[in-house]
Amino acid sequence: MKIQLKTSWLYAACLLALGACTNSTNQNKTTDMTDSTEAAIPAKESFQSTIDGKKTDLFILKNKNNVQAAITNYGGRLVSLLIPDKNGKFLDVVAGFDNVDDYTKGADTYFGATIGRFGNRIAKGKFSIDGTEYTLATNNGANHLHGGPKGFSRVIWDAKQTADNQLELNYLSKDGEEGYPGNLTVKVTYTLTDDNEVKIDYLATTDKKTVVNLTNHSFFNLNGIASGSINEHLLQINAEEFTPVDSTLIPTGKNEKVEGTPFDFRKATAIGSRIDADHIQLKYGNGYDHNFVHANKKSANLETLAIATGDKSGIVMEVLSNEPGVQFYGGNFLEGVNILKQGVKDEFRTSFCLETQHFPDSPNQPSFPSTLLNPGDTYKTTTIYKFTAK
Repeated sequence: MKIQLKTSWLYAACLLALGACTNSTNQNKTTDMTDSTEAAIPAKESFQSTIDGKKTDLFILKNKNNVQAAITNYGGRLVSLLIPDKNGKFLDVVAGFDNVDDYTKGADTYFGATIGRFGNRIAKGKFSIDGTEYTLATNNGANHLHGGPKGFSRVIWDAKQTADNQLELNYLSKDGEEGYPGNLTVKVTYTLTDDNEVKIDYLATTDKKTVVNLTNHSFFNLNGIASGSINEHLLQINAEEFTPVDSTLIPTGKNEKVEGTPFDFRKATAIGSRIDADHIQLKYGNGYDHNFVHANKKSANLETLAIATGDKSGIVMEVLSNEPGVQFYGGNFLEGVNILKQGVKDEFRTSFCLETQHFPDSPNQPSFPSTLLNPGDTYKTTTIYKFTAK
């Protein structure tokens, strides 16, 4: 009897051990399958709708390296960007939704959007041109933000895919739209180059003096959008100065040196390494939400404003522009209220923005580079997001 019990116990133990090994093997297989799954572009059909009487769609750009960019004409938004990491695995590095309906309802309206007429904030929603005061919506506390409640991020652009790797978007912003003067004709061209660059060219003309400051508001996570915090990303910003703000995030009017502050990104530094420092500007922005001064005026040439690197993926994003500044926003106001692509939520600091621009509140700050556009002149600017891996 004792021998039989002992044998039975050994037999049961072996079965349990075998089951544990099998489960472990299955778990490893599942993990491997997950790791090998590459990101995909959302379905075109989920972006085909009618909004404000105009058709929306999703346009797919491709280059010879199998890199893909997906753009919708709803808000001129970059929806997805598939980039190979250091192991050749394609990751979607742009946060956003997988259907147009969620863009129309999202609590944060700016994912991937073309921003206009004026990117960033204008104090108290007011500015003057030649003694005439213009009043805009105050959609960010006491201030005007990103062109207003609708701006360019919620309009339907006329879209024409001119090549496999290029999309042209056009929009007429009529005189008085969102309170801005002048009929503004805008063209934005997305090009996906064979050097793995997303090139964005902006053109605008007006029939009346107005202010213009266009940018792109893509939220990036270079480890892939489902990878969590961006605080370990390395960031370099080529700026000796930044633009300090008041408690409502309006510039004080005088730039400050980054040296000796948590805003010194002249050498590649982990985004989160100093984010909890005792600095009044970090308190005002709940982290980083500031303009970095690359130059005192717009450049004739494209220059590198910033370089970001995914700590896990090895994906490097170089930001080039002829704009004088870049707004670094660390996702400090994301609250996890939106369900994005791949079923992830837009949690606190899980993506960041590098928005090339003229400075915030420029129409009210005479010392800042001018954003005034005159009839007969052409607003023309270019930004490139260039991707490599190491």
